[in-house]
Formats: sequence, C-alpha cells, structure tokens
Amino acid sequence: MARWTGEWLSNPRAGLGGGDAEPPRWRGERLGLPEGGVGSVARGGSRLLGFLIDLVFASLVTSLFFRPNLQDTALMQTYNLWSAAVWAVLTVLPVAFFGYTPGMAVLGIRVARLDGATMTGLWRALVRAALTVVILPAVIRNADGRSWLDRITETVVIRFR
Repeated sequence: MARWTGEWLSNPRAGLGGGDAEPPRWRGERLGLPEGGVGSVARGGSRLLGFLIDLVFASLVTSLFFRPNLQDTALMQTYNLWSAAVWAVLTVLPVAFFGYTPGMAVLGIRVARLDGATMTGLWRALVRAALTVVILPAVIRNADGRSWLDRITETVVIRFR
C-alpha cells in the first residue's frame, strides 16, 4: 500500500514534527528541483487554471460542430459527451508527445518525467487524464506538490518559463 500512497500513509507523522524525516524546505527539493523559476514545481492554482482553460477550449471546439441549446436536453447531453471526448484528445495527445495541454502551455507549465525522458508517453498521459476525471487523485498533494496522478505516473508538473 505504501508504494501507491507514498508518504501519505507509509509515515503519516513525517513532515509534521513527529517523524525522524525532515520536511523539505520547498516543494520539489527532494526531487532536486529548484525553489523557484524555470524547472520548479508548478503551483496548484496554475494547474487548476490550466485545467479550466482546457475545458473551455474543448467546449469551444465542440461548439464548432454542435450549437449548444440549453432548452434541448438531448442535444446538451450529446454536446457534453462530445466536449468530454474533445477534452480527452486535447489532454492525452499533447501531454503524451509534448508534455503539456493547451491550457498548460498558456500558463508555462508542463508534465516532466522523473527519469528525465523527454516524452511523457501515451500510457502516462492516459492514466493522468483518467485520474483527472475522478478529481480526488488530482487534488490530494504531498509535500513536494505532487498529486496522486504524478506519483502513479512518476511525473511532476514543472514551470518551463
């Protein structure tokens, strides 16, 4: 179990003054990342804003093909399904090959692998998108600012400008 949850459950007192492990001075210190600037761990607000930008962008792309009509329930269900599919494509493919979604690119953040590889890879991008839909794994963070999505896929979201 500790392998999946990391320090959240394996040593719940670590970093809270009760364990023998010293808490990091900044997010990403244990990963060898700088405290601020390029290469530092992206803040949660930037990640959330990037996600919201991606949702709006997916909705706008879907609107090119379906005209939303709030009075027509069946049309709106179809619209929402297509918006979710467009969001998935706009999330998985760019992250797999470039490391960022359109919203992340606007904010200057990207997904980086811990092993230093340049491409995030398709399976990591798929897992990240699937867990983002669940919401809880994307919200819970550890002392390094990494969510469960990052820990499971061995990635970290960093600033690139």
